[in-house]
Parts: sequence; C-alpha cells; structure tokens
Amino acid sequence: MKIIFAGTPEFAAVALEALYAAGHDITLVLTQPDRPAGRGMQLQASPVKQCAQKHGTPVAQPVSLRLNGKYPEVAQEAHALLQATPHDVMVVAAYGLILPRSVLDIPRHGCINIHGSLLPRWRGAAPIHRAIEAGDAETGITIMQMEEGLDTGPMLLIESLPILENDTTGSLHDKLAALGGKMIVDALAKLERGELPATPQPEEGANYAAKIAKEEAALDFTQSAEQLARRIRAFNPFPGATGRFGETVVKLWQAHPVTVAQRGEPGQVLSADAQAGIVVACGEGALLLTELQKPGGKRLPATEFLKGFPLEGGRFA
Repeated sequence: MKIIFAGTPEFAAVALEALYAAGHDITLVLTQPDRPAGRGMQLQASPVKQCAQKHGTPVAQPVSLRLNGKYPEVAQEAHALLQATPHDVMVVAAYGLILPRSVLDIPRHGCINIHGSLLPRWRGAAPIHRAIEAGDAETGITIMQMEEGLDTGPMLLIESLPILENDTTGSLHDKLAALGGKMIVDALAKLERGELPATPQPEEGANYAAKIAKEEAALDFTQSAEQLARRIRAFNPFPGATGRFGETVVKLWQAHPVTVAQRGEPGQVLSADAQAGIVVACGEGALLLTELQKPGGKRLPATEFLKGFPLEGGRFA
C-alpha cells in the first residue's frame, strides 16, 4: 500500500519504522520543521525525519497546512505536493499540525491516526501523562479515522494494556509506541482486505488531555502522597517534577507513598539518611523520595544525593 506518513517524535518514528518493515511503500513523509535542541541549541531533525532519511524517503516540513491560515502560500504548496504524490492513505501519529478538511479529503482512504489512549478518554495532546497522573488502571492505543474534531473520529482498532504501579511516562510511552506500530500494520492489512469497520466514539467518558506545561512541574505538598507519586511518574521524563528546598529547585524523579508514624507539616522532611531514606510529609500520608537531581547535577539515588545535599530538618515548599 502506498502511504504518506505524518509525524514528528519518537512515538511516531516507531510506527514509521514498523510500516517500512511491513513492506509498505512510503511515498512521502511530513514532519515538523527542525528545532534547536541540546546545549548548543543546534537545529535538529525530528526522529521521524531521521527515520525517513535513513530509508531514502522524500520529506516535507511545512509550518502550516491551513489554506486560510497565517502561511497560505506554504499551505498551498503543501497541498499541491500531497495531491501530486501517489498514495492510498495518510497515516498520522503525533504530527503536531492540525489537518484541515482540505487535507483530510485528499487520500482515497482518508487519514488514519495512531492515538495513545483508549478513546474517547484522553483526547488531546498528552494522553500518556494524564492517564498516569489520574491514576488510570489501563490505557492503550486507538487507531481512528480522522475528522475535523479533536480526536473525535470513528475507531478502527483499539487495544489496551495495564498501567503498572512503577510506570513512568517514559516507560509507558515506549510500550505504547511499540503497540501502535504493531496495530497500524494490522489496521492497514485489514483495510486492504476491506475488513476495517469503523465504530463511532461514545460521548460518555470523553475528556481532554491538555498539553503539559512546564509550570505544572512544581509539586504542591498539601496534596496526598498518592497524588504526588503519580505526578512524579507522569512528569518523568518531561518536564520533571520539582520541589523547592530553600532557594534550590530540586527535581524529583522517583518516589512512592509510605506509611510512617511521625507526622509533620506538608513538605517537611521527616527523615533524610541512608537507612530511612528521604521521607517527606504530605497533605495526606508521606512520600519516600528515591531519585533526585540538583541543578546542574546528575540524577542520583537518594543515598548518593544526600552526600552532597543534606536535607534533614528542612522543608520543601
């Protein structure tokens, strides 16, 4: 099957690699423009662009696809390219640009999206983060037919997997990316056989996974230990949960709730030693911090962190 692929991050690159491995003819790849990254802030190609270039596939990086938007000439050029490129379907995964109706109508089989949640739950930009933060027991991948609404299109395939108690956004992302790659290959095989029925999404249970803002990283220790542990896992690896200790902002990478006899004000460090670990009082319960990072330093186990940054008797704001 001839495919135009649209995607940008690693989640999408895994799916693109799966399509190559399955023998599909990827005739064009759309991805976001190169962005500055790293300490030197050098322009860096997206994981999807790097994958496409490895396979010798043409790449386009329009800043917009909206004919009536801010860059109409760019959008017109992109539309002309899509119309001139042989393809049967467009596969989309975490592309980062809204596809207007004028684009959705170009492929013979429309545009098929790989979404990292069990729709209609967690429509939107950050479904993996929000599922962990909310304490969901499971998540999954939905392969859906795209329409103009935000992740509202009919479902073509759906498969779930459990969210483990130690899953972070990083670990869950990798599992979902692999599942998405497998499922899009299965979906296209069914499409070629005419065996891919569409099921409308129910409105019941629909909610929105808002994009993660860096401001959300700062933890509020008046929340329960359970809530804070979920947020730490949800914000690992981005943006990284933080607690302010004096004038220092400390990143908190791993933690779990614990039961302790001692009580304290929210944020108070109840213990900070190699034996008891770093235990912090919360609005409800206490949190055992097991991996931390000070500014300019490395991520360290709590015992190593304490050698250069004593916390005993202090308090996280």
